[in-house]
Amino acid sequence: MKVLVVLTSHDQLAGTGKKTGFWLETFAAPYYVFREARADITIASPKGGEPPMDPRSNQPGFRTHDTRRFENDAAAAQALAHTVRLSEVDADEFDGAFFPGGHGVLWDLTNDRDAHRLIANMLAVQRPVALGCHAPGILIHVRAPNGDPIAKGRTVTGFTNSEEADLHLVDALPYLLEDELKKQGAIFSMKANGAAYVVQDGFLITGQNPASSNQAALRLLDLLQADAG
Repeated sequence: MKVLVVLTSHDQLAGTGKKTGFWLETFAAPYYVFREARADITIASPKGGEPPMDPRSNQPGFRTHDTRRFENDAAAAQALAHTVRLSEVDADEFDGAFFPGGHGVLWDLTNDRDAHRLIANMLAVQRPVALGCHAPGILIHVRAPNGDPIAKGRTVTGFTNSEEADLHLVDALPYLLEDELKKQGAIFSMKANGAAYVVQDGFLITGQNPASSNQAALRLLDLLQADAG
């Protein structure tokens, strides 16, 4: 199995002076799911090199078993430090793709044509794509073969308006993904703030928040293993 993991390269909450990036749990949990399944993992980002990690995501209140494991994993840190440029990735080389979350996604990957093409191409040939936390926002600029929004008529989830409000960041964001996906005709499903929740609609998998990352990765792995079997 060859799995592509795509991280944000954006590191600023525009106009606030605060740092952002990818959220550590949303990367670490899937990374270990795939590694333990002996998948061949490639990590990519729009700019390549080491992507920015949201510093809040490694504060004591947000640490998990997987984030602590990552802190002590030299091989994982080395892999993260040398991501490939997303523009150099060929979707045909991968069996599935996982997009971790973090607010940085709302700025760069949302508007990244390489990300859009990769998602559209993989879903068109029934290769699974999972997007966690803020990453489902990327879908608002992805089109189906008939030109409709890829999310139209699909059941999805993602970081909710209420969860953004809990972080007091609503006014600092370029958009609220819950609102935008609903505008495109998506059926937006959610659970309580912070609850682990994953939705699968065909080969599209979405997770609501960081706590959903492990389950989303396991769902992707199930599809990959079923195809391999």
